[in-house]
Amino acid sequence: MTDTSALQQAFIDCSALLQQYRAYWQLVPFACQQLPWQNPALQQQLLSLPEQQLSAIDQSPALQHQHFDEFFSGLFALNDYLQAASEALATGGLKPVPFWLANGIGGRKLEQISAFAAQLPSSQLPMLEWCAGKGHLGRLLAWQFQRPVTSIEWQQQLCVDGSALATQFAIPQRFVNADVLTAQGSAVLAPQQQVLALHACGQLHIKLLQQAVTIGCQQLNVVPCCYHLIPDEHYQPLSTLAQQHDLVLSQHDLKLAVQGQVTAGARVEKLRHTEVQWRLAYQALRAELTGDHNYRPLASVAKHWFSGEFADFARWAAGQHQLSLPAAPDWQYYLQQGAKHAALVRRIELVRHLFRRPLELWLVLDRAVYLEQQGYQVQLSAFCDYQVTPRNLLIKATRQPATA
Repeated sequence: MTDTSALQQAFIDCSALLQQYRAYWQLVPFACQQLPWQNPALQQQLLSLPEQQLSAIDQSPALQHQHFDEFFSGLFALNDYLQAASEALATGGLKPVPFWLANGIGGRKLEQISAFAAQLPSSQLPMLEWCAGKGHLGRLLAWQFQRPVTSIEWQQQLCVDGSALATQFAIPQRFVNADVLTAQGSAVLAPQQQVLALHACGQLHIKLLQQAVTIGCQQLNVVPCCYHLIPDEHYQPLSTLAQQHDLVLSQHDLKLAVQGQVTAGARVEKLRHTEVQWRLAYQALRAELTGDHNYRPLASVAKHWFSGEFADFARWAAGQHQLSLPAAPDWQYYLQQGAKHAALVRRIELVRHLFRRPLELWLVLDRAVYLEQQGYQVQLSAFCDYQVTPRNLLIKATRQPATA
């Protein structure tokens, strides 16, 4: 079996599984007033789980497997594909990064950069860092491999800061201040390049893949992130195979692929629970006032809102929906309604979150198969442990020489 057919088969298997179980993940938990599945055994399992165990199960693949394997045949076997693809990963051969060069880079970010660098194929090509920020990745790679790097970033101040660091440490790093979604941004791409993108969001890495294919960039090393940050209401598959097996994914569906967290502390977790309760409490208030029990979403807001008073949040939310509130609602009653609904939502999400990784794999395989169709030799692997970053899927692609 060729590499190409292996990737295609993995995509077909992943797509079939997501199609089979789509009722369990392609839904809006906030819109559910009861467990939405006619599966008595699963319902019993969910309702029997103690509240204090839900978060631990949600964050542990082993516990997810233990509690839910019997209900979703083949779901957890998908991990075997990535495991096999990742077993032969390189882990050594790099120089330790000196403290002066790593200064100012967070420990987890430094781990990610180091793990990413360890997987790069040997090359003498000039490096291009896509969506560079301050250029931490490019700066460390230029030092590690003694090769020049061009770093493109749309925020001018980050380019200024990154240039200053490169000058300070005598790193051969050049910054280009441009929006990668424009022709000016794409102009930095060239055929003889090793292109690097570590956690480029949504449309930013999609644009990279499309433009790199058009220009014929020699090597691509891309770790996708934030799949939902796209301009269209629904995801537009890249590969012809994904177009044939289109799941018709909304931006809400795409957010599922990035909902796994490993870095949230106790305070962040508490704020997240408060946010869910308050949004659902407001929903109960709105439904009672309007008679409309259909869920209406609200915009994202800064987390500081949820350290204040529920009444302030509810008034803001009502303003978003052009809704007039009574002078003195029974705030405590609606908070109780919100807490009750939030307990249900947590159990629905516990099941929905089982499909975070399969959905992300579907999206990354779409990108990998697309590159294969465009004449690249492609490898897909998990470049680091999930605890270092949940967005750990690396696409390595090398352009094949044209055949006569």
